[in-house]
Amino acid sequence: MKFTKTLLLGSAAGLMAATGAFAADLPVKAKAVEYVKICSLYGAGFYYIPGTDTCIKLGGYLRAEVALGTNSSYGAANGSPAGAHNRLSNYYTMRAREDLNIDTRTATEYGVVRTFFDGVFTWTTGGYQGSGSATGSTVYTGNLGLNTSGATPALVGSSINGTDGNTSAGSLGVYYAFIQFAGFTMGKAVSQFDAPWTNYPGNNFDGLVGGSGTVTGVTQFTYTADFGQGVTAAFSAEDATAYYQAGNVNLTGATATSMIGGTYGSNAIGGSRSPNLVGMVRVDQAWGLFQASIAAHDNHVAYYGATENTGHPDDKWGWAVQLALSIKNIPTGAGDVINVSAVYTDGATRYNFQNLAGSSYSMFGSSGVAYQSVGFAYAPDTVFITGSSQETVKTWGFRGAYTHNWDPYWNTALYGAYAQAQYGSLAKTALCGAGGAGGVFGGLAGVTGCNPDFAVGQIGLITRWTPVKNLTFSGDLNWTHLDQKYSGTVGYAGAGTTAKPAALYELKDQDSITLLLRAQRNW
Repeated sequence: MKFTKTLLLGSAAGLMAATGAFAADLPVKAKAVEYVKICSLYGAGFYYIPGTDTCIKLGGYLRAEVALGTNSSYGAANGSPAGAHNRLSNYYTMRAREDLNIDTRTATEYGVVRTFFDGVFTWTTGGYQGSGSATGSTVYTGNLGLNTSGATPALVGSSINGTDGNTSAGSLGVYYAFIQFAGFTMGKAVSQFDAPWTNYPGNNFDGLVGGSGTVTGVTQFTYTADFGQGVTAAFSAEDATAYYQAGNVNLTGATATSMIGGTYGSNAIGGSRSPNLVGMVRVDQAWGLFQASIAAHDNHVAYYGATENTGHPDDKWGWAVQLALSIKNIPTGAGDVINVSAVYTDGATRYNFQNLAGSSYSMFGSSGVAYQSVGFAYAPDTVFITGSSQETVKTWGFRGAYTHNWDPYWNTALYGAYAQAQYGSLAKTALCGAGGAGGVFGGLAGVTGCNPDFAVGQIGLITRWTPVKNLTFSGDLNWTHLDQKYSGTVGYAGAGTTAKPAALYELKDQDSITLLLRAQRNW
């Protein structure tokens, strides 16, 4: 009995000891791991990438819009076929777009290393352009998606939309992709020449003339110096090939038909030789900002003819200068702002007639004296004739907007722009003769005035409603006026791409009125 009692007590003690040992081996409740940690170094919206000291911020928007009276997502109705103003022109163009941007920043001993990417996924209404042939064939110029060769297919009849209406098609674009380190910006970013609002001093309209605007970024290598007190300066070497080639045109190939179509000869741009060189100084203060920019653009032509032994004109450097001013906190209301800029170019036309506006116009309208009226204009960087040097085209212009906030939910902006292009004596003699009554166009029957100079004026009104934060509905009404300097009438041979017949046309100024309705959710 004593032995049994001893055995039981010993077993109990051993069991208790074993239980304690097992308990010691059991896991205790671990401290919660913070998988997403807020990064407060660079403002709201940044988080640390897990396991790193790099902060990241995601952003973007989703946009749905319809532009009335234009064949583009939102520009003036000019060119082919929009400027025809007939059954080939779109009454509307619709677009849906998702934008995604990724901002990363890392603190280092040399300062912050930043990368920024902004890409867009877009679906846009297709355009249908008639060929004018007896078979009635049509060219589809929209988002085919299935065509990877880059060629525009000719489609006929019911096959125009392919097998599924191209419901899965669309396009991918890259706006910005750059690295910033120790004052340097390397990659695709807004040009240092541009005003901070690029093409949009207060508008949604894409085709505003009167200044530069690389809203989709230009590849560059830039150094920016910060002098403190809001004063910065930058020097930049920027890619000239994507957005800044308005044309180096050999007028020897010009014809009356091509001129009415908005081209004055054959474009003879050679290979790229130099990036555009840009300098900028800016002052940012509580009252607003002031910026001065200057750019140099190399005009490099290939040959007078098809082969090397035909010769070529020497390179000619063009330049542009722009001043921009923003005034904030004006007495008319909280948040009201005035943005204005002015520009002058000599052989660097795209710094005034920016790439989304273009510098070629061919527009038709009504007439009381002829079949219809036509207005046309063209502003390349330089022109020449076979055997001559390049002659620059000079332009000047301005743009601006006043934005008034009615209350926290509604605001309205009144905006406008003006740009003028002026040719030299070589161009005017070749196109219009020494006295304006000869040359390619001036000597034609019915032409009473010949001058390739022209101007474009624009005015618009936009109202925005933001019922909740980051959701905005807007309506933007724009009027664009082409003031061309040709007068009289001309016998035009017609063109299949605009379905215009051979007839007598009046030379006359032209207008375009467009309206954009947009819904946008930023996030």
